[in-house]
Amino acid sequence: MNESISTPDIHHGPLYKRVKRLLTQGLAAGEWKPNEAIPSESKLAQRFNVSIGTVRKAIDELAAENILVRQQGRGTFVATHSVNRYLYHFYHVINEDGTKHLPVPELLLYRRIKADARLASRLNLERGDRVIHVRNLLRMQGKPVEVYDIYLDAARFDALDRESFEQRKGPVYQLYQERLGLNVIRTSEQLRAVGVGPEEAPLLGVAVNTPVLQVERIAYTYHDTPVEYRCSLVNTTAHVYQSVQEASP
Repeated sequence: MNESISTPDIHHGPLYKRVKRLLTQGLAAGEWKPNEAIPSESKLAQRFNVSIGTVRKAIDELAAENILVRQQGRGTFVATHSVNRYLYHFYHVINEDGTKHLPVPELLLYRRIKADARLASRLNLERGDRVIHVRNLLRMQGKPVEVYDIYLDAARFDALDRESFEQRKGPVYQLYQERLGLNVIRTSEQLRAVGVGPEEAPLLGVAVNTPVLQVERIAYTYHDTPVEYRCSLVNTTAHVYQSVQEASP
């Protein structure tokens, strides 16, 4: 048992929020692994010296944020980055008719570079820090749909080489989770229309300056720590970007 998680201090915000923060600390420290059950509500209530109702409210929020998953009759588990979760929670490009298809990636580039001011600010790094740069082309039903560039802190992601990205069997967030124990729990995106440049246009099968959708994304792990910056160009000739917000409980 992680001794760093102690009895909540009731003087700092609602009690269930304090329990939620303590559970998040345990998750961030790797106390409970992906697809592993966390202790029962009664055991957690005893551990934190609070009521079961307080623990349940904290777990409810973590489940609503897709950090934990309740399984009827089995317990509560740490969420994993399965193909299904990726497709319906993190990937928003769909056919115009509303159907979804799993994109097939092709690795175009893997290199290590120095962070410029822009990258450093997005990843909370210092200018000049080493960064891994990965470029992928995504196809759906054989047609090029998206080209994206990923930037990662080389110190944190040092174990991931070119082969790791080329031979991965699932989503890239699943790769982070399985190889590094790093969980992406939320993303923040900014969208704008841009004219595609001469390098990316042939990859997407369109003419230079064709309007495409640019999506800038920062992916976060626990404690709002940024771990990935991504810039995507999406060919919207036959596809749309759909983001569905879940209703509040």
